[in-house]
Amino acid sequence: MKKQLSEMTLEELWELFPIILKEHNTNYKDWYVIEEKSILNHINPADITRINHIGSSAVAGLLSKPTIDILLEIDGNCSITQLIDHLNTLGWGLMRREDDPPKLTFNKGYTPDGFAPKVYHLHVRYTGDWDELYFRDYLIAHPLIADEYGKLKLQLLKKYEHDRDAYTAAKSEFILNHTKAAKEEFRNKYKPSTFSYGN
Repeated sequence: MKKQLSEMTLEELWELFPIILKEHNTNYKDWYVIEEKSILNHINPADITRINHIGSSAVAGLLSKPTIDILLEIDGNCSITQLIDHLNTLGWGLMRREDDPPKLTFNKGYTPDGFAPKVYHLHVRYTGDWDELYFRDYLIAHPLIADEYGKLKLQLLKKYEHDRDAYTAAKSEFILNHTKAAKEEFRNKYKPSTFSYGN
């Protein structure tokens, strides 16, 4: 009998779900919009302050994992328990949870047979001046930097295809350096102020 994901070791999960990099798919934006609408239609609007497509799949032309990353920012009065229940009914599985302040990561598209045709990560946090928004915008504004980032990921793939933690850690210096530049260029762009759907 095939193991369920919850029964697998970390090594088994990394083997089943290796790092995969693909050329940018123009459908990524549409995939995001579908999930954005679903979330907005089923979660109390008062609980949501912003929702955005983040990560490499949000940057046209950039080599990326075929995964849609979504940042859902919530109001401080949102019931985390109710939010988890609502997202579960929409097919989102809770992958990681931190509290005080809450940071939740959900996924869709991970099956005992490997990746589904569409794969998503949903990152839920209180509203904030999040680095991922600045880094995304910086790559969009600077195609040469985006190309450099794509080449770095290809190099790291050869070493860390089956080690997601190491792959992520090896990108961190590049991301931190360019996020710092982005925050200087787009000063206070994402400081919480007004409600926003997408970007």
